[in-house]
Amino acid sequence: MSINYVDICCGLAWGDEAKGKIVSQLASSKKYEFVCRWAGGNNAGHTIYVNSKKFKTHLIPSGIFYGIKSIIGPDCVVNKNFFLEEINYLKEKGFDTSLIKISKRCHIVTDSHIDEDKKTYHKTQGSTAKGIAPCYKDKYSRTGNRVEDDPFFESYIWDDKLYGNVLCEGAQGFWLDINYGNYPYVTSSTTLPYGACSLGFPPQKIRNIYGACKIYDTRSGIDPDFPIELLDDPELSKLGEYGEEYGTTTGRKRIVNWLNLDKLLKAIKISGTNILVISKLDVFEKMDNLKVYSEDCLIEFMNLDDMLFYINDKIRSETNQIVTIHYSDNPEKVKSLI
Repeated sequence: MSINYVDICCGLAWGDEAKGKIVSQLASSKKYEFVCRWAGGNNAGHTIYVNSKKFKTHLIPSGIFYGIKSIIGPDCVVNKNFFLEEINYLKEKGFDTSLIKISKRCHIVTDSHIDEDKKTYHKTQGSTAKGIAPCYKDKYSRTGNRVEDDPFFESYIWDDKLYGNVLCEGAQGFWLDINYGNYPYVTSSTTLPYGACSLGFPPQKIRNIYGACKIYDTRSGIDPDFPIELLDDPELSKLGEYGEEYGTTTGRKRIVNWLNLDKLLKAIKISGTNILVISKLDVFEKMDNLKVYSEDCLIEFMNLDDMLFYINDKIRSETNQIVTIHYSDNPEKVKSLI
């Protein structure tokens, strides 16, 4: 059997863009044989609603909630203890964890990696302290341990086969990418959709790239582009409060800012996004002031309709690959996505 097509969902900001909602809704269509993660580890976090019940995952792909084979790809990193914890969580919730498979080339996060992370990257760069960066450091210095080296993972090893229709689930976002983010305040892997090809398919198989963002920007961790002073801005504080902006993985309060449309346009262009989903419009409906950064200026709008018209016009006029733009005001699903 061969691959028919691959759909990819990636983040266009700094993570926390409601990718989980999009992937969950696409997976619920039952049109896919596989849902795959291509990078990162349990430093990510997805919130999924299934029949109005909320679930959270950090490493295991969202296909598990719909009885679909769920693959952790070769450029991911996995911590044994956390993986087992997540497996047990899913079992307790009644999901079939035999569908979960891991590439034998996936690298293992050890306790020493976590200790190193806590002592270094967590303090200086605001990492999640999950051992991700030290694990990738060992991978690229060719001193790491892979899943194939540990009998613990024997029953979970993937046979490297993909077929039918494949959905790939991104972690973090475009501006956390190791190459495109505000280095060194970045993640340690490739968040752009081309990284999904590491799962073992050619780029010609890619059909749709679903790009996810919010109607405003948020950032977890340390980044000079998101100075801590933003937390003192009363309008932005209100926005973060209405949006319940706390990290899925760390529980940390996210720093909030107005949407940077210039950065969004660049992310759309480079990622090849052809279906854009902008979430959390319901949060802006509670706000008196609506603002967007565009062409290095902060522009204020009288109402949400005017703001969306401006955003839509900018995207249409400055990119040529957008097929559809969805605006979502629902934490569980996107209207007309499937």
